[in-house]
Amino acid sequence: MSEWKIICLVSDIPQHGARVLQRTGLPDVALFRTGDNRVFALVDRCPHKGGPLSQGMLVGDNVACPLHNWHINLESGSAIAPDQGCAARFQVRLEEGQVLLDETELRCLGH
Repeated sequence: MSEWKIICLVSDIPQHGARVLQRTGLPDVALFRTGDNRVFALVDRCPHKGGPLSQGMLVGDNVACPLHNWHINLESGSAIAPDQGCAARFQVRLEEGQVLLDETELRCLGH
């Protein structure tokens, strides 16, 4: 069963931007907020060369890695063809303006 943890307010994530959640001993998590206020969470590491996705530009439902411009889909974490690979993604819930992530996923995803 999922245990949901409050991470921040939706308004703490810039629209068309990202916020980083640091984890001890694990890669950081990038929280993205689209122009229509949807929130996504991915490991903050491009599957290509490990670039910080949180520093990339949002283009629709994708983020462009700042190192080599690979586009990663926010919903699936998958690289857009012809690029290949996947960034681990996290389930996100929004409740009363708050962003919640699954505690179990936070402890184990993205090794």
